Amino acid sequence: MNKNVLIIIVLLVSLVHSSFGQQEKLLTHFIFDKMSINPGSTGLGMLNGVCGTAIYRNQWDKVNGAPNSALFNAEANLSRYFPSAVGISFYHDAIGFARQNNVVLNYSYHLPLGDGTLGMGLGLGLVSYGMNPIWVVPDDPNDPNLPQAVTESNFDANFGLYYLSNNGWYAGLSSVHLPAAQMDLLNFSTVRHYYGMGGYRQFEAFGVSSLDLDYNLLIRSDFVKTSADINVRAIWDGLYYGGLTVRPSDAIGLMAGIQLPNNFIFGYSYDITINKLSSISAGSHELFVRYCYFLPPPPVTKSRNPRYL
Repeated sequence: MNKNVLIIIVLLVSLVHSSFGQQEKLLTHFIFDKMSINPGSTGLGMLNGVCGTAIYRNQWDKVNGAPNSALFNAEANLSRYFPSAVGISFYHDAIGFARQNNVVLNYSYHLPLGDGTLGMGLGLGLVSYGMNPIWVVPDDPNDPNLPQAVTESNFDANFGLYYLSNNGWYAGLSSVHLPAAQMDLLNFSTVRHYYGMGGYRQFEAFGVSSLDLDYNLLIRSDFVKTSADINVRAIWDGLYYGGLTVRPSDAIGLMAGIQLPNNFIFGYSYDITINKLSSISAGSHELFVRYCYFLPPPPVTKSRNPRYL
């Protein structure tokens, strides 16, 4: 059997199995994508700012039918008017002839608590799954017994708590796909997932004023399978970063990025595959870009006595 055909079959079997297991995206730049998995983080740490984030991932390069993912987040901090933030998250994933699309509107209420802020967030939106198979058969290409193209959408909801300390650390707990929506046409259901995250930024590491270290941990589980991402980044002068992400039994990711003027950040990562596809995969590539705009402070008005004008 052709190796590429065999790989596609393995991927599709894995996809069918994922109906009862892991369905969530894997991103090496997960540190820049907290909102889509924890709506409580929306707008925190970006006072009076509006930020847009885009991530594209080509997983298991050179493997036919392997996942290709695209994510876009936009969030706005509203603390000038009310202690809260709003955002929208869109995610697209393609694997084999299966497609997934998620769009979620997020809201987070920011509550000052202790030496930091607690974000309590809710995300409401839609999740859509589709199959568009292309069959190569020796006899009848219109065989009615072969599954045909189908797409189905359903309601989706996420919830999360996220605490950001003024001392440089954060922690969060969240759950996504709370309704566990059933897709009757596809004989498929979304699986509720749970996330735990945490991190700390060490300023002036090793006594070097221009060097910061950033530690991050993400744990995801559906209570059937659990996986974790462990990340360490070195940030130089607040402009350049290089880091390492370890996903045990799956990949080791190398990342680098730069912050340009006007609050643009660009990043790239390359994952070295260490799972069962390591012999045929050319690794995974990920591109990341983020832009933020911060509102100027409101003008200060001073009352004057007309006598002295």
